[in-house]
Amino acid sequence: MTRFNPLVETLAPPPVPSVAAWGRAYDRSKGPLIDLSQAVPGYPAHPEMLRLLGEAASSTAYTGYGPIEGEAELRQAYALHCSAVYGATIGVNNTHITSGCNQAFVCAAMAVAGPNAGGGDTVLMTEPFYFNHETTLSMMGIRTGFVRCDAGRGFLPHIEDIEAAIVPGVRALALVSPNNPTGAIYPPSLLAAIFELCRAKGIWLILDETYRDFLPEAGEAPHGLFGLDGWENNLISLYSFSKSFCIPGHRLGAITAGAETVSQIAKIMDNLQICAPRAAQAAVAKALPLLAGWREENRQEIGRRADALQQVMRGLNGWKLDAIGAYFAFVRHPFQGKGSADVAEKLARQAGITCIPGAYFGDACQDYLRFAFANADVATIGQLQERLQNFSLS
Repeated sequence: MTRFNPLVETLAPPPVPSVAAWGRAYDRSKGPLIDLSQAVPGYPAHPEMLRLLGEAASSTAYTGYGPIEGEAELRQAYALHCSAVYGATIGVNNTHITSGCNQAFVCAAMAVAGPNAGGGDTVLMTEPFYFNHETTLSMMGIRTGFVRCDAGRGFLPHIEDIEAAIVPGVRALALVSPNNPTGAIYPPSLLAAIFELCRAKGIWLILDETYRDFLPEAGEAPHGLFGLDGWENNLISLYSFSKSFCIPGHRLGAITAGAETVSQIAKIMDNLQICAPRAAQAAVAKALPLLAGWREENRQEIGRRADALQQVMRGLNGWKLDAIGAYFAFVRHPFQGKGSADVAEKLARQAGITCIPGAYFGDACQDYLRFAFANADVATIGQLQERLQNFSLS
């Protein structure tokens, strides 16, 4: 009998399709399905974004292969955008365009770690962790180490715990801020302390900033790391255009890193995909400065949705909102001793609310559910109160 790669075969099936199947079994007796599972924008792309996509997609200029590192126009626009966001000088040679942020993480991880004969390199993550990061490392034969984050600290790590976890063989620390799944936002001071620790220990900091456009305060830099001398030697930042421009199906992400790191990633990208989707790159290059006002309106709307969910949770008995930010809330369910997958499945089938079980983000998260609240508008979020209050496992 032929065999599969055991590093892939032993992985659990992708979680989002499983959760979607639970939702399809719902009989709509409580009203329309409320989808709080996969993080997708709960509003459509701007008409101008759609026009630009259509225009680029119908042009023969983008039907051939493009530069591996990305279209020059988008790299330039994104470098200028990042320079403004962080108040630092970021050049074109510090940018690499990828097909989504998951691919950006694959590239970053492969560039700095690998399955060596001596037992393999290790990449640290916080727990709760983003499951695609964990499975990516597992299928590449890269060891994973975990730094536990608890609700008492808002799911932010202790710097001492990170230092203790940096043992021989650790090549990088991967963080997500704003966090997936908890929504926790890392303060600039904490990121600065973590980065200085990584520099002192000679490891990489891979910082996934997919949701940075939805921070609660407008115009504030997420951190000051790009203003530090020599940041290029230890920092790789990841980003996604999917949420900000409402185009997840076009699969477009970006990496900000040192020029030498970009050159290493280009070797990987040439074998993964050669180049990211070219028409989408051309459209986003124009939309990036053009739709800044619209993106700010969306940031404010997501804030209103976060406020609405907090209001709902304050009126519930037993349910507890332990963290919220950007797109996500980490909610403690009231069914102590019950597995989160069992709770989430029954919640979908009986109450018409789909969400991701906490256990998918680490074994210690059985008491939690991840609500991707950005998917639903304020009125829909208001419907959660009655459904959750009347829900039982019996």
